Amino acid sequence: MKSFVASPATIQKKWYVVDAAGQTLGRLSSEIAKVLRGKNKPIYTPFIDTGDYVIVVNADKVKVTGKKLQQKVYFSHSKYPGGVREVTLANMLEKKPTEVIIHAVKGMLPKGPLGRQMITKLHVYAGPEHPHAAQKPEALELKF
Repeated sequence: MKSFVASPATIQKKWYVVDAAGQTLGRLSSEIAKVLRGKNKPIYTPFIDTGDYVIVVNADKVKVTGKKLQQKVYFSHSKYPGGVREVTLANMLEKKPTEVIIHAVKGMLPKGPLGRQMITKLHVYAGPEHPHAAQKPEALELKF
């Protein structure tokens, strides 16, 4: 019995669209990460990008549980002394709602060149419109 290993020539990539309105951030992000990695396909190979493209719409309507809106803090540093910047989840959803989903999904992907290549297949939009109609995306059934 020989093991099957996917090659770039055998991979067929599809486009999926996900409506984030009313979805919980963590559960939504984990399902998106599975599709980006290709774990929903029988030809999944860990060291090759077998995943599909994902379009997320209504990113500004995502929800979180508990007190995360006030207590979850995103940190960034300007690389200068005292250059730590802190932004709460509520402020981030108000100013850059797309970055919340991108940040959550990016943390669930592999670190290194393969993960950086996978995150480029994620397209997030704050409103209900997206410019990818020519790719004929299918609606993705989320299983949670």
